[in-house]
Amino acid sequence: MSVTEHKKITKFAGSVSIATGISRILGYIRDMLVAQIFGAGIFADAFYAAYRIPNLFRRLLGEGSVSTAFVPVFSNYLETKTKEETQDLLNNVFTALFLILLVITALGMIFAGPITKLIAFGFTDTPEKMEIAVILTRLMFPFLLFACLAALMLGVLNSLKKFFLPAVAPASLSIAEVGYVFLITYFITLPDVAQIKGLAISVVVGGLLQYVVQQLDVFRYGFKIKFSLNLKHPGLREVFTLIIPTIISFSADQINAFVDTICASFLAEGSITALYYSNRLMQLPLALFGIAMATVSLPLMSQSFAKNDMNQLKKTLNFSLCLVMYTLIPATIGLIVIGLPIIRLLFEHGKFSYSASLMTYSALAFFSLGLLAYSFVKILVSVFYSMKETKIPVRSALIAVAVNVVLSLILMWPLGVGGLALATSVASYVNMGILFYYLRKRIGLIGGAKILESFFKVTTASAIMGVVIYLVVSIPKLSIMISVPSAIILGVLTYFVSSRILKIEERKPVFEFLKIQSLLGDD
Repeated sequence: MSVTEHKKITKFAGSVSIATGISRILGYIRDMLVAQIFGAGIFADAFYAAYRIPNLFRRLLGEGSVSTAFVPVFSNYLETKTKEETQDLLNNVFTALFLILLVITALGMIFAGPITKLIAFGFTDTPEKMEIAVILTRLMFPFLLFACLAALMLGVLNSLKKFFLPAVAPASLSIAEVGYVFLITYFITLPDVAQIKGLAISVVVGGLLQYVVQQLDVFRYGFKIKFSLNLKHPGLREVFTLIIPTIISFSADQINAFVDTICASFLAEGSITALYYSNRLMQLPLALFGIAMATVSLPLMSQSFAKNDMNQLKKTLNFSLCLVMYTLIPATIGLIVIGLPIIRLLFEHGKFSYSASLMTYSALAFFSLGLLAYSFVKILVSVFYSMKETKIPVRSALIAVAVNVVLSLILMWPLGVGGLALATSVASYVNMGILFYYLRKRIGLIGGAKILESFFKVTTASAIMGVVIYLVVSIPKLSIMISVPSAIILGVLTYFVSSRILKIEERKPVFEFLKIQSLLGDD
């Protein structure tokens, strides 16, 4: 792959990372405010358990399946069909998806009671918590409708090689919740139950905003969506043929989260909240680098496959995996070494106690061990779906889910929420190994020697960085408000210098994107 192509991929991934970073920062501001008001008690547990339900469906029917199944087909239409034919495909997919989501949303609101009892079965011992969770589930279910339609718009924009707005659009959810929190904090006084209900409604408002901002951008690129349904449309049939297996294959992470929630509901109070916050922290580097790379690589690899250019597809895959390692291995070490101080700095305010921080860190440390696997799985699955191959990702996902269920039941009692996180990480590595094996059989060599070389170099540089950040946060009597930012800054600089000394190739496009070549020089 040429330097120009490296730069193009890095530029696309970088725009996704920046947009995602903005969204995540707003998300952490939201989480800090919610933690300050509700802590890790009954209302927070009920809210996050209820939120998992529409969010689970959104992951399965939204970014996880709709956009993944839609992008290869839509990209092919953009390459080989007329604008009118491409517009007709979009109209049909939008209409069919809207009707399906409308039915699912209505059923979810009607059967919120049994669905919530299934998700948070452990709440049955606390009737008040269960009652609140059911109410919140019913209030938040319409979020599914808007978030999944937003995922379709994301697929359109990504196929057009537009990545920034779709990646920043989820910030609408945080903006809506933060606005609501400020409203009840400074302008109106409500009982706790009314406060948590209002927070649930703000989630729905945020989902609506996420859809609207992307829909307007799709309009700007000349696609005017109209209701039209032709069940015999070949493109529609192809998309929905791919959606069913993608729901299963991409559901692994969400079903694992579902299992974690059920198991955590039997553990100490605050366990579900600890899982939520630890997962949110782990998701930051995953979204900034892993998901960003998977987002960019899917349309690029789909385009290569449409042109029957397997050599270019493999080059894109190899570079994507190496770049993910360059960014996520140091992130893994960083979260393990200074995860507890970060949690204390972000969340230990108001009702969020030190014991809650310890519980959250126990999950974060084990979740972080799976960061590389989570990212590799998303990229490898994208390869299969760019080739419209569905069976292998489905089988791999089902095996991973089975591994997670068994390990969760074994590890939850001796390790608490940490055991649930460890089970999820191990299951992801199993999933990754299976996908690698079958991809190697399907397309041949993918540059494994280069990937291994990069892995060892990046791990070495990351270990050096880990020692530096540990020494910084271990300085006696240094406030975490100073030690945590200092450790992060010194850690990043140490890692960049170490990667230059070790001549890690992936640093070059990253340095260029970050505009720091003038500071560190180059070979």
